[in-house]
Amino acid sequence: MKKEWFFDRFCGEQIAIYAEDGKIVEASVEDEKQGDVLGNIYKGRVANVVPGMQAAFISCGMERNCYLPLNEGASIFSSYDGRGKSSSAELKAGDEILVQVVKAPRGTKGAKVSSELSFVGKDLIFLPRTDFLGISRKITDERLREELLKEADKLREPGQGFIVRTAAVSATRRALKIESEYLKRICRATLEAAKNAPVGTAVYRECELPIKVMRDSLGDADVKVYVGDGELYEKVLRLARMRSDLGEKRIVRYTGSRSMFNAYGLDEQIFTLTDPQIKLDNGAYLVLDRTEAMTVFDVNTGKYTGDSDLESTVLKTNLLAAKEIARQVRIRNIGGIIAVDFIDMAEEEHRLAVTAALEAALSEDRAKSRVLPMSDLCVTLFTRKRLSGELSSFLLKPCSHCTRQGYLLSDIYMAMRIRTAILNCFAEGYRAAVIELNRALMNKILSERYFSDELAGAWSDKRIYLIPHTAFPEEKFSVRGDNAQILTLPDTAQILY
Repeated sequence: MKKEWFFDRFCGEQIAIYAEDGKIVEASVEDEKQGDVLGNIYKGRVANVVPGMQAAFISCGMERNCYLPLNEGASIFSSYDGRGKSSSAELKAGDEILVQVVKAPRGTKGAKVSSELSFVGKDLIFLPRTDFLGISRKITDERLREELLKEADKLREPGQGFIVRTAAVSATRRALKIESEYLKRICRATLEAAKNAPVGTAVYRECELPIKVMRDSLGDADVKVYVGDGELYEKVLRLARMRSDLGEKRIVRYTGSRSMFNAYGLDEQIFTLTDPQIKLDNGAYLVLDRTEAMTVFDVNTGKYTGDSDLESTVLKTNLLAAKEIARQVRIRNIGGIIAVDFIDMAEEEHRLAVTAALEAALSEDRAKSRVLPMSDLCVTLFTRKRLSGELSSFLLKPCSHCTRQGYLLSDIYMAMRIRTAILNCFAEGYRAAVIELNRALMNKILSERYFSDELAGAWSDKRIYLIPHTAFPEEKFSVRGDNAQILTLPDTAQILY
């Protein structure tokens, strides 16, 4: 199997995509300015305590107050095998407190935070305030589990804790000790910075996207890494040199004239992720619907009529759907409660087989999930831990014309598609590109200076003209190349910057 990671940055965004045999399996996007708040530690102030909800709401300088469950303690680390305890101090309005984001804000909901801080390394997670010793469930060798837990126990002080991550399987005692000391230094620096920091300050920020991916996901001997941006390439290369299990020889700087995602056939795959209808290989399809409370998948046979009886036709479709649903929640990074309305099956053994197929497919995902038994209505509920922001927040935005119930392609994703079209235009030998697009989108591109890096570099000797149209839908645009010395353009045309 061909395993490849692709890193790129443009329009103020960093993008990481993982593909197996050319098919996208995982994708992450991060705003370079704001980053991902998940894992960040903030100095906050208690806005109010709600005893009836056993929760406090904390002002952390975000748009909405953060939600802090009281007396949650070590239970937030229950996804790992282990035991532990912690004590939560009584809080009252006005108290200052350090909290860590454990669930990013979404929609109208503020971030969920915890006072049980954690500092994540490649092999270990350090818990400075939680008496907890845990280990990844993916480490199944009982003797090795016992040895690793003993080593982790030696590294902590009373009241502290460690979680042994899956990558620790290949770590030496010395490596574990070095990483534990490093994480403790980061913790001390964070606590020191918090002393004089004003309320609302992020006193610790999680790693940026490439560092997180290389820390958590890379390590397979067969994986190859392609990087489309020069600055990002140097950063990834420096990180690779620090990894004995990766090495710089597998880091490739993409220098093609077209968009890297376009050149490797990923563009169209990314575009399909904006469609709520997902086609299956046999002609059947899924329909995805996002709600405030959960995400719903509906399974349909579509054009697939099978080749024998109805029950076997339905079983084959549901089995295929189970695998694709697991892939879709991983690619789109869908978290929370997910409901699947499978096609009705009469046989109990078939329901069990579909549930088992879904569990097996989800087990390949880094994110933790839990599948409930299928109901008599052939509806399955499962939960999945969201590792970062949903990909839909990058690809889509709420439609302002239908009371925000529908979605349009987002401005940043439209800019990405226009950028790809411009690169293709220049790759075909043209020195000028003329873009016709929606006026509001043009104003957004100009005000946000989405293509400033390209104009200062690869496009410095090119000409790019924007022609706005008030009648164009937001998702409509066209790009054409031209090599004429003098172009005939309407008075509304504007040169890019």
